[in-house]
Amino acid sequence: MSQQGHPPYEAAEQDTPNLDFAGTTPYEDYVRADVLTHLQHTLSDDPGEMVFLVTTQVMELWFTVIVHEWETAARALRADDVPTAIAALKRSVRELEALNASWKPLGQLTPAQFNSYRSALGEGSGFQSAMYRRLEFLLGEKSSSMLVPHRGAPRAHAELEKALQEPSLYDEVVRLLARRGYAIPDSVLNRDVSLRHEPSQAVEAAWTAVYAGDESDALARLGEALTDVAELVWRWRNDHLVATRRAMGAKTGTGGSAGVAWLEKRARKNVFPELWTARSHV
Repeated sequence: MSQQGHPPYEAAEQDTPNLDFAGTTPYEDYVRADVLTHLQHTLSDDPGEMVFLVTTQVMELWFTVIVHEWETAARALRADDVPTAIAALKRSVRELEALNASWKPLGQLTPAQFNSYRSALGEGSGFQSAMYRRLEFLLGEKSSSMLVPHRGAPRAHAELEKALQEPSLYDEVVRLLARRGYAIPDSVLNRDVSLRHEPSQAVEAAWTAVYAGDESDALARLGEALTDVAELVWRWRNDHLVATRRAMGAKTGTGGSAGVAWLEKRARKNVFPELWTARSHV
């Protein structure tokens, strides 16, 4: 909203907005819309490719802001600032909902529509997204092999290497549980954080105790915020699976992946697994 309370894209009839600027507009200086709207370089003559390209770019922007929120939450948890962490997680829930809605323009592609520009993708595939990989690393889905595709991009590779070696968001959550008096063994607290998080009975027991207590407790509210995140990540994976299944069936994916079979395997994995299994024991 503008200072006058009007939407920023239109002026009220009685207003006389400033239209004369020495250089670019302040809006352009801040948003860089001219850059954003000229990043679309389609490689086929099919009009549907523009929708695919822009939607993919929008997804990358949502990955960026969600990574920002989860890194904010991780830093807050390291500082024992649970309210700030919960606030960042709750913002990310709304952002995940927007990210998931990005599948709508692509979710009903027929095989013929997708095939009309699929060859333009070459070996390009979503699993090569460096920002999405950072998102997965923050969830605890670590894999050093996923750095390999980015060896030719020094900045992206360095950022991913850093994220691989740092505790994930969930590692910070588990460490917080330990600091709050829950019995988390050293084997979990001192694990190699560059490896994928594996479910722990001790972490499950801690969450069981949290959920058996006061639901207004900060840790219980943190658990629910994390569960909201986990649910929406699961929905993202399933929407990806359904969209791919509609567009290409069981064919090999772009970039040489197993396509639907690979996505089905991903969709079966729970994010923050002990938060889900603990519910059976409350």
